[in-house]
Amino acid sequence: MASSLRRVVDRCQNGAGGYVCFVNTHVAVMAREDAGLREVINGSFLSLPDGKPVYLSGKIRGINRLSHVPGPDFFQQLLALENSPRLRHYFYGGKPEVLDCLVANIKSRFPEADIVGCESPPFRALTDNEVTSAIERIRSVKPDLVWVGLGAPKQELWMASHWKALSPAVLLGVGAAFDFHAGAVKRAPVWMQNTGLEWIYRLGQEPGRLWKRYLYTNTMFLLYSLIDAMRR
Repeated sequence: MASSLRRVVDRCQNGAGGYVCFVNTHVAVMAREDAGLREVINGSFLSLPDGKPVYLSGKIRGINRLSHVPGPDFFQQLLALENSPRLRHYFYGGKPEVLDCLVANIKSRFPEADIVGCESPPFRALTDNEVTSAIERIRSVKPDLVWVGLGAPKQELWMASHWKALSPAVLLGVGAAFDFHAGAVKRAPVWMQNTGLEWIYRLGQEPGRLWKRYLYTNTMFLLYSLIDAMRR
Protein backbone atom coordinates (compact mmCIF):
# COMPACT_ATOMS: atom_id res chain seq x y z
CA MET A 1 0.00 0.00 0.00
CA ALA A 2 2.69 2.50 1.05
CA SER A 3 4.85 2.01 -2.03
CA SER A 4 1.80 2.18 -4.30
CA LEU A 5 0.71 5.46 -2.73
CA ARG A 6 4.20 6.87 -3.22
CA ARG A 7 4.26 5.84 -6.88
CA VAL A 8 0.96 7.58 -7.59
CA VAL A 9 2.02 10.77 -5.77
CA ASP A 10 5.36 10.73 -7.61
CA ARG A 11 3.54 10.29 -10.89
CA CYS A 12 1.41 13.35 -10.12
CA GLN A 13 4.49 15.39 -9.27
CA ASN A 14 6.52 14.46 -12.35
CA GLY A 15 3.58 15.00 -14.72
CA ALA A 16 3.84 11.59 -16.40
CA GLY A 17 0.11 10.80 -16.24
CA GLY A 18 -1.12 7.25 -16.76
CA TYR A 19 -3.69 5.02 -15.12
CA VAL A 20 -3.99 2.51 -12.27
CA CYS A 21 -5.99 -0.74 -12.36
CA PHE A 22 -7.27 -2.58 -9.30
CA VAL A 23 -7.58 -6.23 -10.30
CA ASN A 24 -10.02 -8.63 -8.66
CA THR A 25 -11.01 -12.12 -9.80
CA HIS A 26 -13.66 -10.71 -12.16
CA VAL A 27 -11.13 -8.48 -13.94
CA ALA A 28 -8.45 -11.19 -13.94
CA VAL A 29 -10.73 -13.72 -15.62
CA MET A 30 -12.03 -11.22 -18.18
CA ALA A 31 -8.46 -10.22 -19.02
CA ARG A 32 -7.48 -13.88 -19.32
CA GLU A 33 -10.23 -14.39 -21.89
CA ASP A 34 -10.09 -11.04 -23.71
CA ALA A 35 -6.78 -10.04 -25.31
CA GLY A 36 -7.92 -6.42 -25.67
CA LEU A 37 -8.70 -6.05 -21.97
CA ARG A 38 -5.49 -7.89 -21.07
CA GLU A 39 -3.56 -5.30 -23.09
CA VAL A 40 -5.39 -2.52 -21.24
CA ILE A 41 -4.55 -3.96 -17.82
CA ASN A 42 -0.92 -4.55 -18.77
CA GLY A 43 -0.76 -1.01 -20.21
CA SER A 44 -1.31 0.61 -16.82
CA PHE A 45 1.72 1.96 -14.98
CA LEU A 46 0.43 0.17 -11.89
CA SER A 47 -1.92 -2.80 -11.51
CA LEU A 48 -2.73 -3.79 -7.94
CA PRO A 49 -4.28 -6.93 -6.36
CA ASP A 50 -7.66 -5.60 -5.32
CA GLY A 51 -9.14 -9.04 -4.71
CA LYS A 52 -7.85 -11.26 -1.93
CA PRO A 53 -7.77 -14.34 -4.22
CA VAL A 54 -5.62 -12.39 -6.71
CA TYR A 55 -3.24 -11.45 -3.89
CA LEU A 56 -3.09 -15.06 -2.61
CA SER A 57 -2.48 -16.33 -6.13
CA GLY A 58 0.50 -14.00 -6.41
CA LYS A 59 1.89 -15.14 -3.07
CA ILE A 60 1.55 -18.80 -4.13
CA ARG A 61 3.50 -17.93 -7.27
CA GLY A 62 6.34 -16.65 -5.10
CA ILE A 63 5.87 -12.87 -5.28
CA ASN A 64 6.97 -12.35 -1.69
CA ARG A 65 6.73 -8.55 -1.57
CA LEU A 66 3.15 -8.53 -2.82
CA SER A 67 0.46 -6.98 -0.61
CA HIS A 68 -3.33 -6.84 -0.78
CA VAL A 69 -4.28 -3.35 -2.01
CA PRO A 70 -8.07 -2.95 -2.32
CA GLY A 71 -9.28 0.06 -4.32
CA PRO A 72 -11.59 1.41 -1.57
CA ASP A 73 -8.72 1.29 0.96
CA PHE A 74 -6.29 2.92 -1.45
CA PHE A 75 -8.85 5.65 -2.15
CA GLN A 76 -9.21 6.44 1.55
CA GLN A 77 -5.51 6.29 2.36
CA LEU A 78 -4.51 8.60 -0.45
CA LEU A 79 -7.04 11.17 0.73
CA ALA A 80 -5.66 10.81 4.26
CA LEU A 81 -2.00 11.25 3.27
CA GLU A 82 -0.12 13.78 5.37
CA ASN A 83 3.04 15.68 4.48
CA SER A 84 2.30 15.27 0.78
CA PRO A 85 1.56 17.84 -1.96
CA ARG A 86 -2.01 19.12 -2.07
CA LEU A 87 -3.62 17.10 -4.83
CA ARG A 88 -6.67 18.08 -6.87
CA HIS A 89 -9.36 15.37 -7.12
CA TYR A 90 -12.05 14.75 -9.74
CA PHE A 91 -14.70 12.03 -9.50
CA TYR A 92 -16.14 10.49 -12.67
CA GLY A 93 -18.87 7.85 -12.48
CA GLY A 94 -21.58 6.72 -10.11
CA LYS A 95 -25.12 8.00 -9.65
CA PRO A 96 -25.67 11.74 -8.98
CA GLU A 97 -26.97 11.09 -5.46
CA VAL A 98 -23.98 8.86 -4.70
CA LEU A 99 -21.56 11.55 -5.84
CA ASP A 100 -23.33 14.15 -3.69
CA CYS A 101 -22.95 11.96 -0.60
CA LEU A 102 -19.38 11.02 -1.54
CA VAL A 103 -18.25 14.63 -1.82
CA ALA A 104 -20.02 15.58 1.42
CA ASN A 105 -18.42 12.68 3.31
CA ILE A 106 -14.96 13.45 1.97
CA LYS A 107 -15.24 17.12 2.90
CA SER A 108 -16.31 16.09 6.39
CA ARG A 109 -13.59 13.46 6.93
CA PHE A 110 -10.78 15.06 4.93
CA PRO A 111 -11.37 18.82 5.00
CA GLU A 112 -7.99 19.48 3.35
CA ALA A 113 -8.93 17.45 0.25
CA ASP A 114 -9.17 19.66 -2.84
CA ILE A 115 -12.16 18.46 -4.87
CA VAL A 116 -12.28 20.29 -8.19
CA GLY A 117 -15.22 18.49 -9.79
CA CYS A 118 -17.43 15.44 -10.18
CA GLU A 119 -19.61 14.05 -12.92
CA SER A 120 -22.17 11.29 -13.29
CA PRO A 121 -22.23 10.19 -16.94
CA PRO A 122 -25.39 8.63 -18.41
CA PHE A 123 -25.69 4.87 -17.96
CA ARG A 124 -25.42 4.18 -21.70
CA ALA A 125 -22.93 4.45 -24.51
CA LEU A 126 -21.93 8.10 -24.95
CA THR A 127 -21.82 9.90 -28.27
CA ASP A 128 -18.49 11.20 -29.55
CA ASN A 129 -19.58 14.76 -28.72
CA GLU A 130 -20.49 13.75 -25.17
CA VAL A 131 -17.13 12.05 -24.67
CA THR A 132 -15.26 15.08 -26.01
CA SER A 133 -17.24 17.44 -23.80
CA ALA A 134 -16.57 15.33 -20.69
CA ILE A 135 -12.83 15.25 -21.40
CA GLU A 136 -12.81 19.01 -21.90
CA ARG A 137 -14.69 19.60 -18.63
CA ILE A 138 -12.22 17.46 -16.72
CA ARG A 139 -9.19 19.06 -18.35
CA SER A 140 -10.50 22.56 -17.65
CA VAL A 141 -10.20 22.15 -13.87
CA LYS A 142 -6.72 20.58 -14.06
CA PRO A 143 -7.08 17.66 -11.63
CA ASP A 144 -4.09 15.68 -10.43
CA LEU A 145 -6.21 12.59 -9.84
CA VAL A 146 -9.29 11.43 -11.74
CA TRP A 147 -11.10 8.72 -9.77
CA VAL A 148 -13.17 6.58 -12.14
CA GLY A 149 -16.12 4.57 -10.81
CA LEU A 150 -17.75 3.03 -13.87
CA GLY A 151 -17.39 -0.63 -12.93
CA ALA A 152 -15.21 -3.21 -14.67
CA PRO A 153 -14.33 -3.47 -17.48
CA LYS A 154 -15.92 -0.20 -18.55
CA GLN A 155 -13.68 1.92 -16.31
CA GLU A 156 -10.48 0.21 -17.45
CA LEU A 157 -11.37 0.69 -21.12
CA TRP A 158 -12.31 4.32 -20.46
CA MET A 159 -9.00 5.04 -18.72
CA ALA A 160 -6.94 3.40 -21.46
CA SER A 161 -8.78 5.42 -24.11
CA HIS A 162 -8.51 8.82 -22.42
CA TRP A 163 -5.48 8.94 -20.13
CA LYS A 164 -3.31 10.62 -22.76
CA ALA A 165 -5.91 13.32 -23.35
CA LEU A 166 -6.18 13.89 -19.58
CA SER A 167 -2.44 13.78 -18.92
CA PRO A 168 -0.73 14.84 -16.66
CA ALA A 169 -3.60 13.66 -14.45
CA VAL A 170 -3.42 10.13 -13.06
CA LEU A 171 -6.57 8.03 -13.55
CA LEU A 172 -7.59 5.36 -11.04
CA GLY A 173 -10.39 2.85 -11.63
CA VAL A 174 -11.82 2.17 -8.18
CA GLY A 175 -15.14 0.47 -8.97
CA ALA A 176 -17.43 0.31 -5.96
CA ALA A 177 -15.31 2.66 -3.83
CA PHE A 178 -17.70 5.53 -4.59
CA ASP A 179 -20.67 3.55 -3.23
CA PHE A 180 -18.75 2.43 -0.13
CA HIS A 181 -17.44 5.85 0.84
CA ALA A 182 -20.72 7.56 0.03
CA GLY A 183 -22.48 5.19 2.43
CA ALA A 184 -24.73 3.89 -0.35
CA VAL A 185 -23.43 0.33 0.06
CA LYS A 186 -22.14 -1.20 3.28
CA ARG A 187 -18.78 -2.90 3.02
CA ALA A 188 -18.17 -6.40 4.35
CA PRO A 189 -16.75 -6.81 7.88
CA VAL A 190 -12.96 -6.66 8.07
CA TRP A 191 -12.67 -10.37 8.90
CA MET A 192 -14.47 -11.23 5.64
CA GLN A 193 -12.21 -8.87 3.70
CA ASN A 194 -9.12 -10.44 5.25
CA THR A 195 -10.20 -14.01 4.54
CA GLY A 196 -11.22 -13.46 0.92
CA LEU A 197 -14.94 -13.78 1.64
CA GLU A 198 -16.00 -10.24 0.82
CA TRP A 199 -17.65 -11.50 -2.36
CA ILE A 200 -20.13 -13.53 -0.29
CA TYR A 201 -21.18 -10.38 1.55
CA ARG A 202 -21.57 -8.49 -1.73
CA LEU A 203 -23.58 -11.39 -3.17
CA GLY A 204 -25.95 -11.16 -0.23
CA GLN A 205 -26.46 -7.45 -0.93
CA GLU A 206 -27.08 -7.75 -4.69
CA PRO A 207 -27.85 -11.41 -5.49
CA GLY A 208 -29.84 -10.68 -8.64
CA ARG A 209 -27.01 -8.71 -10.23
CA LEU A 210 -23.97 -10.59 -8.99
CA TRP A 211 -24.77 -14.32 -8.76
CA LYS A 212 -24.00 -15.14 -12.41
CA ARG A 213 -20.82 -13.10 -12.36
CA TYR A 214 -19.49 -14.68 -9.18
CA LEU A 215 -20.49 -18.20 -10.22
CA TYR A 216 -18.61 -17.90 -13.49
CA THR A 217 -15.58 -15.78 -12.58
CA ASN A 218 -14.85 -17.49 -9.26
CA THR A 219 -15.06 -20.92 -10.90
CA MET A 220 -12.89 -19.89 -13.84
CA PHE A 221 -10.33 -18.17 -11.60
CA LEU A 222 -9.84 -21.42 -9.70
CA LEU A 223 -9.72 -23.43 -12.93
CA TYR A 224 -7.17 -21.13 -14.58
CA SER A 225 -5.08 -21.09 -11.41
CA LEU A 226 -5.06 -24.91 -11.41
CA ILE A 227 -4.12 -25.03 -15.11
CA ASP A 228 -1.26 -22.59 -14.53
CA ALA A 229 -0.02 -24.56 -11.52
CA MET A 230 0.00 -27.79 -13.56
CA ARG A 231 1.93 -26.08 -16.35
CA ARG A 232 4.54 -24.80 -13.88
